[in-house]
Amino acid sequence: MDFDYAHSLLTGEKKWKEKSAVMSASSEAYQKLLAEALDMNRIIKPCRSIPKACQRMLDSPNISDDYNLNLLDWGANDVVAIALSETVYLWNASNGSITEQVTFNNEEGPVTSVSWAPDGQRIAIGLQNSHVQLWDFSAQRQLRTLRGGHRLRVGSLAWNNHVLTTGGMDSEVCGLKWSPSGKQLASGGNDNLLYLWNRSRAFLNSGTQSLHNIEAHTATVKALAWCPFQVNLLASGGSDRCVKFWNTCTGMCLNSVDTGSQVCALLWSKRERELLSSHGPTENQLILWKYPSRK
Repeated sequence: MDFDYAHSLLTGEKKWKEKSAVMSASSEAYQKLLAEALDMNRIIKPCRSIPKACQRMLDSPNISDDYNLNLLDWGANDVVAIALSETVYLWNASNGSITEQVTFNNEEGPVTSVSWAPDGQRIAIGLQNSHVQLWDFSAQRQLRTLRGGHRLRVGSLAWNNHVLTTGGMDSEVCGLKWSPSGKQLASGGNDNLLYLWNRSRAFLNSGTQSLHNIEAHTATVKALAWCPFQVNLLASGGSDRCVKFWNTCTGMCLNSVDTGSQVCALLWSKRERELLSSHGPTENQLILWKYPSRK
């Protein structure tokens, strides 16, 4: 046997093994560096801290204990309007100041609903005598009184830009809410019905038919909230303790959850896919829901 050839084979195999070991070590080091780099570039969502106690508590003596009324509204100007019997008070969340907007006499009041216009400068006030007054917040003066729309108290109000929609006790409307696009209006009442209206049809004549007439709730429907991140998604809630989710194009119920307590109000988050619900008896609490998991 050729010793030179044999030596070449033996030393060559040794060198190949040494080279493979170096390559393997390099590969492992590279994989480690790559994993560290990927981990560093990973976007880590910060842990949210959800408060379990209120930040501020305001006294509200003489507030009407009537589920069907809408006596509180937070405006775009960061001012909260609250109706206490015949008087509307304003609380400025920025500086904590409280002012009296207006007090009505016994023939007009008590106040049955309040609602800020989107600009935060005008406020609509519904009254027991079926009238609605519009006030200028900055000038602290009355703009006008709207009469003739209802025969009894006005318990709900909703703005769509410069258009004000009112709901009365004729067949009591407890909840009114325009969609973000301003093309659809949802209304709920103490007849346990949820109505969906099309704006273009509603403005053509006063006798227009609703887009959908839904009989899914078994008690008064008051809480209404349009989803800001999904078109044609509406959440509704009422005295039957249920929160229901609707496709407003088809009128189909997408989901329903029994909360265990009367549902007073609903609010979608503009940052997260979440829904906040506020409740009356029996739990009197706030619940934050993940959507669509509802956890």
